[in-house]
Parts: sequence; C-alpha cells; structure tokens
Amino acid sequence: MEKIWLKRYPEGMPETIDPEHYNSLLEVFEKSFSDYTDLPAFTNMGKTMSYDEIDTATKKVASYIQNDLGLKKGDKVAVMMPNLLQTPVTILGVLRAGCVVVNVNPLYTVRELEHQLKDSDTTAIFILANFADTLEKSLAHTDVKHIVVTQVGDMVGGLKRHIVNFVVKHIKKMVPKFNLPNTIKFSDVLAADEAKYTRPEMSLSDLAFLQYTGGTTGVSKGAMLSHGNMVGNLEQVSGCLDKVLNRGEEVVVTALPLYHIFALTANCLTFMKYGGLNILITNPRDMPGFVKELGQHNFTAITGVNTLFNGLLNTPGFAELNFSHLKMSLGGGMAVQRPVAEKWQKVTGSKLMEGYGLTECSPLVTISPFDLKAYNGSIGLPAPNTDIKLILDNGEEAAKGEPGEMCVKGPQVMVGYYKRPDATAECLKDGWFATGDIATYDDEGFFFIVDRKKDMIIVSGFNVFPNEIEEVVAMHEGVLEVAAIGIPHDVSGEQVKVFVVKKDPSLTEKDIISHCRDNLTNYKVPKLVEFRDELPKTNVGKILRRALKD
Repeated sequence: MEKIWLKRYPEGMPETIDPEHYNSLLEVFEKSFSDYTDLPAFTNMGKTMSYDEIDTATKKVASYIQNDLGLKKGDKVAVMMPNLLQTPVTILGVLRAGCVVVNVNPLYTVRELEHQLKDSDTTAIFILANFADTLEKSLAHTDVKHIVVTQVGDMVGGLKRHIVNFVVKHIKKMVPKFNLPNTIKFSDVLAADEAKYTRPEMSLSDLAFLQYTGGTTGVSKGAMLSHGNMVGNLEQVSGCLDKVLNRGEEVVVTALPLYHIFALTANCLTFMKYGGLNILITNPRDMPGFVKELGQHNFTAITGVNTLFNGLLNTPGFAELNFSHLKMSLGGGMAVQRPVAEKWQKVTGSKLMEGYGLTECSPLVTISPFDLKAYNGSIGLPAPNTDIKLILDNGEEAAKGEPGEMCVKGPQVMVGYYKRPDATAECLKDGWFATGDIATYDDEGFFFIVDRKKDMIIVSGFNVFPNEIEEVVAMHEGVLEVAAIGIPHDVSGEQVKVFVVKKDPSLTEKDIISHCRDNLTNYKVPKLVEFRDELPKTNVGKILRRALKD
C-alpha cells in the first residue's frame, strides 16, 4: 500500500524517525534527569517530586533489587499498584536494575493474578497492601520469592504519610487482612544505598516490559516489548507531537492507570521525555474528587478513554474549570464517539484527538494530526515509520473505502508473545502484526476503525458493526452510555441488542428504537433494548461487550 498519508502530514511532522536514537529506555530517562533536574515530574495526593528526586528514588529501588534481592538482568519483577508516586518510581527502578517489568492490574482476581505471575516467571513483586490478600491466595502456585509491600501514603512524607495510611487501613477499612511470608517494606527499599547501584549494559534487543493483553479470548498473553520497541515508539510519538509539546512546560492529567500501556507510554514516558509533570489520579472513578483535583492545576494535556471524557462532561463543576492552558486532549483504548468529541470541544475549547494503538504495538500506531481543526471520526494518520495494510478475508489488500483487517509493521511491533510461539506465529508474519481490527481509509490516508473483527454482528448476511450502532444511540440526549452486541436469532442468524444507561429517567425502549430508525438502515436497527444502571467495564473504563454477551 502506497503511503498516501505522508502527503497529509502537517508541516514540521517528519516522515521518518530514528528508532535507534537511544540505546535503551534508560538513556531516555537519564537524559531527562540531567536536563530537567529541578522541574516537577510527578504529583499525587498533594505531594510533588522533582526529576532529581525521582532519579534518586529510582536508583535506590534499582540498588535494592540488585544488591538486597540479588536479581539479575532479565529477571521478571511484577508491579501491582494504582497511580501513586510509588508506581513510576518502582517501574523506572526495575528498568534501571536491568530487569523486566510485569505490569499487573490491581483489580485482578486470584485466578487472573496466579496465571500472570506463573506465566511470566515473575520472581519478585511490588504490591499495594490493599491487594496483598489476593496475592496471598495465589502465591503457592507461583515462583515469587520476594514481596515488597507499600501502603497508599508511603511517599507523601511526614506526618501526612501516617495519617493517610491509618485512615485507609482503619477508618476506610480498605486493606483486607493478609498473611504473607517475609514481606519487605517499601520504606526499607527507599532506604537502600544508591551508591551500590550498578548501571547494567542494556541494548535495544533487551526486554523492557511483559505487558499482558486483556485476554478477551482465552487467557491473557504477555506481549514482549523490548527497549527497542519502546524507544522506537517514543520517537514516533515525538514525531507526531513535537510541534505541540514544549519541553519543560507541559502538565498532563494521568487518570488511566500506568500499568496500562496507553498511560505508560503516552503519559509517563512521553511527558518525562519532554520534562513535563504527570498529575497521577489514583481513583478516577470518584468523578467529583477528580474534578476537584483538576481545579488545582493548569493542565495542558489530558488522555483517556471515551467513557472517561463522557463521565467528566457529565460531572457537575467540570464545565466551570479553567481550560485556557489545555492544548491536547487525546482519546484511545476504545472508539471516541462523535457526540462526546463534539461536546468536549464545545466545553473545553480543545479538540478531542483520537489515537489508535495496541498493547502489541507499544502502543501507538496512528494519531490525529495536530493541525486537524475538529474531530473527524478517524483514528488519524499512521505515525512516522509505520506501515499499514488492510487485508480482505481472501488474503488480498483492500481498496480505498473497503473494510479489511488492519495489519501493522514498524519499530513499535512487539517481539512476540512470551512462551507462545503458536500464538505469535498466528498474528505476526514477516514483521506484519494482524490487529484483529477492521478498518477503512480515505483519499488522504486517514484511517477509520469499523470495529473488532470478533465483535462484528451478522444480520441476514449483512455485516453490522457495534461501534456504528453505539455512536447513533449515544447521539440521543437521554442516553449516558451504550453498548451493542449481537444475539442469536432463528431467522436472521443474529439480531442487534443494545444495553443503555439512562441520563433521562423517562427514556423508553420505544424512544431508542425510533431514534435508531431515523438514523440507521433497517437491518441495523436494534430489536432489543435493555436498560442497566451501569455497564461492565475494564479497569480503564473500556466497555466489555464480551461480558454482556456472556
């Protein structure tokens, strides 16, 4: 496929980048530590840490891992925490020790945690006390030998640390009882001798992360992301955003958890590279608290998923915030819906750009060009050094406007799935990664995701894409959230069912169906409507159609 999108690149956006600009991720943040020493790097719960303080803290973590735990380069270390100051400190510390970070969702069940720790060959874990009881129940079947436990307030310092930890444990009772052998306190790790730290020799081929996919089909798999994948993707991000972001001046709202690849790359690593400040939001589900926190900062960028932006827009007080500094709003992780994007731009004055990425691609593949005036329904243009082709079921390339499965090639594409050569061979051929997403492209090279291949609904032989149905239903002013699925039907094979969370209590099934009749061709109109108080979501707010189907 000819790279027609290069002609549409904004002025100043490079067609290519150097994916080997740095020898490893370590070089990327070491440069930030020396360039931005006194600037603020991360803030959470009223405590801000400078680049210099992060440099020291991460060296201590690395020193402890090397000297006290005796771990070697390439050993796997799990990190199981929400967004706290401890999280970037631990992730960067593990990398600085030359070890591989295994990011773990703190909300995992015993079964899910056991699978991931066992599958990844993890030998050490840094975990928030709130989730230690889950670890206790899954430990017996894993190879974990070292357990470092932290409490919520451990890095806020002073008297506040003790107050926060007391309240979380004894007043809010958020720490279930647990009994784990030989646990190490995070405060002991931070007391390590940084002078004993030995910088490992790292190369781009070394593994940086084992990033587990959501496991929507079967068990979750560990995408092997090398230092080369991550450095390449950070250079690609810079190619896309260099004309937007100013070094040492940016403040980004980090509401998505850092154990998710989107926030890890787009927020933590990218904004560190630019000398920016990450505002870590520990519990974005507390929308009033989230809005209150936003009111305390002159934030210049925010990333999130559609449900997060929609939630903010529907939270009292959000529209009254000061958006005069906001210059970049980036949606990803799931489709951004037009009604949400248009309302976001109206309320904040900032266009909601859409990006597209996958765990297996570190994650960025495409992004809205910075000169786009408003949301255009696309996932943007491919990042520099990214090849894309759309493949039909017969193996041929799709023509312009024709839907095909998106396949991606570039420095950001993973090495493969950990210990799963069969699964790797299935989706990775000659460097091309088959995403499982169906897309089209237009004259300028803008790509449009039609839907997930496996979520497609087939009604009487016609392909119906849930994204389209959801976008139309979301246009109704009485709707807060919606999800569409296909359910079996004797005559048509499948029929469309929508699950709706109401904004207007008087909304009826009839209202939804007549609205859809006005906006959709007959076979796409939902035959069934079910109202719910809430929809099942992943920890980052992505709606789980699969759970609704089950």
